[in-house]
Amino acid sequence: MTERTETAVRLVILLAIGTMAGAAAFTHVHDLSVTHGQPDWIGWANAVAVELMAIYLGLELRARRRARRPVGLVASLLVAFALLSLAAQVAEAEPSVWGWTVAAVPSLAFLALVKVVLSNTPALPSALELDQPPVDWDEAPEQTTANPEPERPADPVPPAAAPAPAVILPPRGVVQSNRPHVVGIIR
Repeated sequence: MTERTETAVRLVILLAIGTMAGAAAFTHVHDLSVTHGQPDWIGWANAVAVELMAIYLGLELRARRRARRPVGLVASLLVAFALLSLAAQVAEAEPSVWGWTVAAVPSLAFLALVKVVLSNTPALPSALELDQPPVDWDEAPEQTTANPEPERPADPVPPAAAPAPAVILPPRGVVQSNRPHVVGIIR
């Protein structure tokens, strides 16, 4: 099978699973909302909000990781919306282990599909990454100079004999003496 054919098959499978799992998840959230007193249109609004929020949060999580920004809040919200979707699936099920398991399958499949799709790394690096060597964030970069100087032994001057730093004042006339000055406040 060629790579192009494999990509097409994967896309068809992705769309089939996504459509079916998404439809089941949307329907369960809608039905649960309507069963508990919400009008029909609000049931669909709840379904759209719960299910699409999980997808959006997955995209936001990926974008924040690429930008090396904090992901804690977004990841927490993603887990919360995933659990809300899963709870709606299970609440609509027959009250048995198999009923709950079978009802959870669409939501879990949908979330797994989103996770797999969003975790794929792009084939080409971004424009910023093309010019820069890989960075290991756990290690400090080595400082290099064009003409390294040979190391000299330290001067045998004791710390007590070192001169105190000189106080540097601005030239006269730069600071107006008739104006009050408070550090940290711009007037």
